Amino acid sequence: MGRRSGFEGFLRATARAVAAAERERQRDIRAQLTQARQIERHQRMALAQQNRDDRAAQKLAKAQYLADRQGEADDLNAELQDRLEELQGILAHTLSLDDRIDFDALRPAADFEAFKPPPELEPGRAPRAPQISPPSGLRKLIPGAAKKHAAALARAASDHQSDVARFNQAEATKREQFAKLKADYDQRKSQFEMEVTRRDAEVDEFQTAYRAKEPDAVVAYNEMVLARSEYPTEGFPQKFRIAYSPDSSELIVEYDLPEVQTIPKEAEYRYVKTKDTIESKARKPAEIKQLYQDIVASIALRTLHELFEADQADALALVTFNGMVDTHDPASGREVRVPVVSVRAPKTEFLGLRLEKVDKVACLRNLGAQVSNRPDELQAVKPIVEFDMVDKRFIEQGDALSGLETRPNLMDLTPADFEVLVSNLFSKMGLDTKLTRSSRDGGVDAVAFDTRPVLGGKVVIQAKRYRDTVGVSAVRDLYGTMLNEGANKGILVCTSGYGPDAYNFSKDKPIELIDGGGLLYLLREHAGTAARIVV
Repeated sequence: MGRRSGFEGFLRATARAVAAAERERQRDIRAQLTQARQIERHQRMALAQQNRDDRAAQKLAKAQYLADRQGEADDLNAELQDRLEELQGILAHTLSLDDRIDFDALRPAADFEAFKPPPELEPGRAPRAPQISPPSGLRKLIPGAAKKHAAALARAASDHQSDVARFNQAEATKREQFAKLKADYDQRKSQFEMEVTRRDAEVDEFQTAYRAKEPDAVVAYNEMVLARSEYPTEGFPQKFRIAYSPDSSELIVEYDLPEVQTIPKEAEYRYVKTKDTIESKARKPAEIKQLYQDIVASIALRTLHELFEADQADALALVTFNGMVDTHDPASGREVRVPVVSVRAPKTEFLGLRLEKVDKVACLRNLGAQVSNRPDELQAVKPIVEFDMVDKRFIEQGDALSGLETRPNLMDLTPADFEVLVSNLFSKMGLDTKLTRSSRDGGVDAVAFDTRPVLGGKVVIQAKRYRDTVGVSAVRDLYGTMLNEGANKGILVCTSGYGPDAYNFSKDKPIELIDGGGLLYLLREHAGTAARIVV
């Protein structure tokens, strides 16, 4: 648990930091090029505007004015072409890159800045004693010359003593400041070296765990791979979830795709001289559909390529990619999460592809992918592997229904057997139901999945084999669990009944309360079991 916590702290923080730094560097390069083009473009447009405003006064030639206006349309078309090339080059962009993570790049810089005290703290030179020559020649004959010389020597000695005292005090102050700065420097250097040692140890531990194919390390490593992948900034959420099944060496990725609105609606711009306006021509719906299908397929193939190419530990035999569009249903306005592509690719087969030559959609279909014919209209496909079904909490349910005939009284069941019974029941009712481990279930006894597109979703189920009335606190707990699990619905099943507060709390929420009578009815209708509840 400690190692996992360390990964979840340092590794994910490192993944974000490394990915953010790489994205920032790439963005800076693109931003500089874009800014240069924009500055030049804006300068031309500003000049064109000035020419239009001043053409009467300046008697600007009409030909030059028309050329400037046409230049504006050309600039808009150039921007449009840049955007299309960026969208169409999503797959090609990654083929020339090495997607493997360099573990040494995760280590902090080992060099610490040298100690450089400020110049004003450099040791000074002690004041020198003044040299006063005694009177010589005829000056010695002047009355009082010897006394004046002696007095001058005494004053000079006194002044020099004061200068030396001030100098020594200033030097002592500088030495004190120097020592303080040096002590602060040594402390910071020591902390830096300790941090370097700690980070190096964490990187070594992470690398060792990844090479050993430990699931948490494999997930963290592949999160880094995808997090640092550079996509166009506009419209690409770059959100994903990753799960790993060590038994089959399969990585499951649920990836958020851009919406169709990321494709420019304009096909081209043209300058209309008779109106002195720049007008746009709309892109054909068929072209938008084709471009969007290409983007969806490109992201799927690119993700598979990046993960397989980066697989230094040979931990991945299979990768399943589910591409999701997180948007609003135009018919209802509700938020929907629609799968539009799902593919499971074996590593050996995928690495044999020449991705620079393939037809992307045809390549996916050849891999056995489910690909939406109209992703632009949110036409859903059934995922090959449901991401939420890959959960370490899930365990084998067993079969409590078949043994119920020998114990028709539900109160004779243990709490664990009762949870199995409820899970079996919802499986009979057509839901894909998974029972969770009681030691780490977080309040969830079972997770069910309604696989219907749009209307379906994740359901959390809690089972209470209670003798007494179930209060509102249990319903509140279920609602909190729903929010934590990201579920569409919650179901609470009990062998007794619910108080009025429980019904009042759940009436405006996607929560269904099934009491003992309702449970017996469902067992009779869907499992053919005439059970009883006898306290």
